[in-house]
Amino acid sequence: MTQLPQSTDRKLGLVIDLDTCVGCHACVISCKGWNTENYGAALSDTDAYGPDVSGTFLNRVHSYEVKPETGPAQLIHFPKSCLHCEDAPCVTVCPTGASYKRTADGIVLVNEDACIGCGLCAWACPYGARELDATAGVMKKCTLCIDRIYNENLPEEDQIPACVRTCPAGARHFGDFADPNSNVSKLTAERGGMDLMPEQGTRPTNKYLPPRPKDCSGEINTLAPLLEPVATDGKGFVGWLDKMLSALPGGNA
Repeated sequence: MTQLPQSTDRKLGLVIDLDTCVGCHACVISCKGWNTENYGAALSDTDAYGPDVSGTFLNRVHSYEVKPETGPAQLIHFPKSCLHCEDAPCVTVCPTGASYKRTADGIVLVNEDACIGCGLCAWACPYGARELDATAGVMKKCTLCIDRIYNENLPEEDQIPACVRTCPAGARHFGDFADPNSNVSKLTAERGGMDLMPEQGTRPTNKYLPPRPKDCSGEINTLAPLLEPVATDGKGFVGWLDKMLSALPGGNA
């Protein structure tokens, strides 16, 4: 079984803003596209348009209606992928050493040539972040787009995970948590970034920013401006239009 490194030189990971995510699934589609159509290992789809559809995804978005102590319920969109834990149980449980954590940057990966598809890592992961690719017969998971972030053939702005590059709401952020001055470290400190299920003791690298409280004290009618009369004096173009319409049969009804 694979041993975890005592420490890593860097701690690359994501900060996901639950206050900003709109649940558009752009991150899901871009992840699927990059890992199927580009450099990554293809992610299978079985019977995609039939009754028994099945597919492999490295990133998913779940939506929940949450009722706070005060105020109306809120719809929270929750993206989920591998959290690249410091104490990753998926690594230590692997019987072939296929799962491992890189010392250079802390990214957790799977050596598909050594994976036997036993599924022990999926059982060990408390976040459900691993999926068995039924076609390839191996376990697959988020790689933080390691084939993008170190690819000098790509423009600098594209040397980030596909999900981060694609997010239209700017809800996903990528950086080095080992650097206290990085964007992800600052966001985590300023917004109270949270670990997912900290009671599991896995020490996930990825952090979630909690939704900000919504001020619903005042009742706002968003349609009110649209219901205001265009004009009240009956002059100009509006007056002429009213006169023309009134001259039509039934116009004065």
